[in-house]
Amino acid sequence: MAIHVSGLFVYPVKSCRGIALEAAELGTRGIRFDREWMVVNERGTFVSQRSYARLALVETALTEARLRLSAPGMESIEVPLAPQPGAAAAVTVWGDRCAAVDQGEEAARWFGALLQTPCRLVRMDPDWVRPVNPRYAPPGSQVGFADGYPLLALSEASLADLNARLVQPLPMDRFRPNLVVSGCEPYAEDTWPAVRVGEVILRAAKPCVRCKITTIDQQTARPMGEEPLRTLATYRQIDKGQIFGQNMVHTSPGRLALGDAVEMVALAGPV
Repeated sequence: MAIHVSGLFVYPVKSCRGIALEAAELGTRGIRFDREWMVVNERGTFVSQRSYARLALVETALTEARLRLSAPGMESIEVPLAPQPGAAAAVTVWGDRCAAVDQGEEAARWFGALLQTPCRLVRMDPDWVRPVNPRYAPPGSQVGFADGYPLLALSEASLADLNARLVQPLPMDRFRPNLVVSGCEPYAEDTWPAVRVGEVILRAAKPCVRCKITTIDQQTARPMGEEPLRTLATYRQIDKGQIFGQNMVHTSPGRLALGDAVEMVALAGPV
């Protein structure tokens, strides 16, 4: 079978649960609404499952006009999708200072109760430009509050190969990809300088170095030990850690959909 898209996911709030999509619109920063919101501490620094695993329990849903957030034992809340006036906030994600808009007291109380620590929900300012590291991406590439790149691609074959090495197989949600592909060999995504997916060209940026979040059960928020990092270290180790999946950037806005063919393309010039 030809290589094709078998999964699409958007994660509206950084480190919270994703939403499976049938189709996705790519804007300047990646999939529309992906990592557009983020939880920050009192200093304006982002928080994630690395320190607050309970963020994995936050279920996100996109309606026509609102983002709905829910978690076990808590009343759901909603925030508008249309940008709203709010207090300006200077926030930090992995050392990048970004302009954001505070999402109000209700959201702050909700996340504070969930995490049992003072925190705020913020949204990236619609006019803010957070560039992707130019060492790995073409000039003009942007990203929201994702760790560093607008898209993460992972193949079903790579996960199957990893699971064959594990005592307890893991689901795809441990790795939080945006784009899942099927019909290729394991780790083929590591070898693609550029691909056409539907109407969009995606360029490889760098392999994704995995972190502690992969060891957290995304349905229960329970830490599950050292896997898969321990096994990945036996065959996917580089200087900076264990790699699994490929970070990618898109060269233009466009649309992705389940079933789209994934085709290799040759691009002239450096990334």
